[in-house]
Amino acid sequence: MAAPKKGRSASAQSKPGRSLALILIAIAALTGGMFASGHTTPRLGIDLAGGTSITLKAKSGQESAINKTNMDTAVDIMNRRVNGLGVSEAEVQTQGDRNIIVNIPRGTNSKQAREQVGTTAKLYFRPVLATEVTGSAASPGATPSASSSPSKQAGSKATSSSSATPSGSATPSASATSQGRPVTDALKATSSPSPSGSASASSSASPSASASPSAGSDATAALQAQYAALNCADPAARAKAGVGAKPTEPTVACGQNSQKQWQKYVLGPAEVAGTDVKKADAVYDTQGAGGWKVTMDFTSAGAKKFASITGKLAQKQSPQNQFAIVLDGEVVSDPYVQQALTGGNAEITGSFDQTEAKDLANVLSYGALPLSFEEQSVTTVTAALGGEQLHAGLIAGAIGLALVVIYLVVYYRGLSMIAVASLLVSAILTYVIMSLLGPTIGFALNLPAVCGAIVAIGITADSFIVFFERIRDEIREGRSLRPAVERAWPRARRTVLVSDFVSFLAAAVLFIVTVGKVQGFAFTLGLTTVLDVVVVFLFTKPLMTILARRKFFGSGHSWSGLDPKRLGAKPPLRRTRRPSAPVDPKEA
Repeated sequence: MAAPKKGRSASAQSKPGRSLALILIAIAALTGGMFASGHTTPRLGIDLAGGTSITLKAKSGQESAINKTNMDTAVDIMNRRVNGLGVSEAEVQTQGDRNIIVNIPRGTNSKQAREQVGTTAKLYFRPVLATEVTGSAASPGATPSASSSPSKQAGSKATSSSSATPSGSATPSASATSQGRPVTDALKATSSPSPSGSASASSSASPSASASPSAGSDATAALQAQYAALNCADPAARAKAGVGAKPTEPTVACGQNSQKQWQKYVLGPAEVAGTDVKKADAVYDTQGAGGWKVTMDFTSAGAKKFASITGKLAQKQSPQNQFAIVLDGEVVSDPYVQQALTGGNAEITGSFDQTEAKDLANVLSYGALPLSFEEQSVTTVTAALGGEQLHAGLIAGAIGLALVVIYLVVYYRGLSMIAVASLLVSAILTYVIMSLLGPTIGFALNLPAVCGAIVAIGITADSFIVFFERIRDEIREGRSLRPAVERAWPRARRTVLVSDFVSFLAAAVLFIVTVGKVQGFAFTLGLTTVLDVVVVFLFTKPLMTILARRKFFGSGHSWSGLDPKRLGAKPPLRRTRRPSAPVDPKEA
């Protein structure tokens, strides 16, 4: 009979400390990361922390308009609006194929939030009166320079379509992003050629004059003071910039340039509205080397307005020959023009990738929200109610944990120490990871997620029970503890993996097919199931191997939970000699 292979199992038995050291190092590293990040508690969902939950339903005259692309665009714009209210932990997510859930934590003006998230925002084309990089150069009260940043002027231009390529133009600089929206690099008309031919912009042109905000006839002294004090690098200042300004009034606004620097603007009254844009598309330029671009078609009224404003701006010096595309009070593009664009069509070119071009096309095409929404429900959860729910959930978890521990102590005695230690390690890992997932992926611990953690206590304890029962079965067969542990582990491991796989599969399916808070339950259940496998393999099994070498467990102490007599163990298997053949007395 072949001898059993001992190399791998012997190595695993002799060095269980490596696995224990590995998981303890992982716990220490994760805990250190948690304290270093400053997020030492899990982020609480709205049902525990309190706040307002708004359910919006999409509606449209064309059923085909309610699609994933438009819903995602709406979510992005709503996120920007809520962030503009100074909310740092709001959640905006789709529910099903036509609903959007907006969860806003306590401390936010719920009435203002309701007005912001569900209404169609305004998109305007405003002339630029003055602009400069903010946050470092200007001090409050000083008259700032109005020169545009060179990075913007080098690539932003407008030309007639009769010119295939702007003569002398430099390669447009990479587009910057503003809240995920590209600040465009270049604008040129695709309208019918003007009789006078093409007028192209020179890339070497730089602002010849730096006009102060007062140089614009529409810039009042009060507006100049707002501009001088505006620091767009400050999120709070950005959120307040231009608040309450009417389309017919000049205003201040913020945007981002290609160097990722915040730029502030004084903008004149709106000349073209977002509703004047009939449609905008992201297309790839197959004829030239321009890459992705955005084409715009204006309505008949919009084409006249656009021709009028571009004609006026073309007669001015930079930066007052620029116009800003403003969405929700923020500049998403600021190209400049040098001649009137009269054909009703235009294209925006630059260093776009496909995503940036589509995002800008969505902004221009829809003006803001691509769909109309109506409120389905508004639920307000007070902080007191959320605290009560969390308190009740923690009590339920504590009761469940206590019952599991009592059962383990009564039935498994000394083995319960291993189970409790494993539960403690699993709890620490779960808490630390949840704390880190809050700022990392926006995970919020809601009440269903707490329920998932409570259910996971039983799943985790079940894995320990499977292992312990396999060991006790081996002892009942007459084996001593150390070989019983090693023989029981392969069969217990197989059972644990199958059981946890089924639990994880159920959690994954639940997470995919459900929406809203139920996903919190599924996510927590899946996370704790994965951690159960980690703890059993790297902590429970190595710890059991080490304790099996100790006299208390190895000798089968009555309080160890492994007493052979209490388990009804068979006598140890021993080889016996065959009885010799009887001797015939006559032969003797």
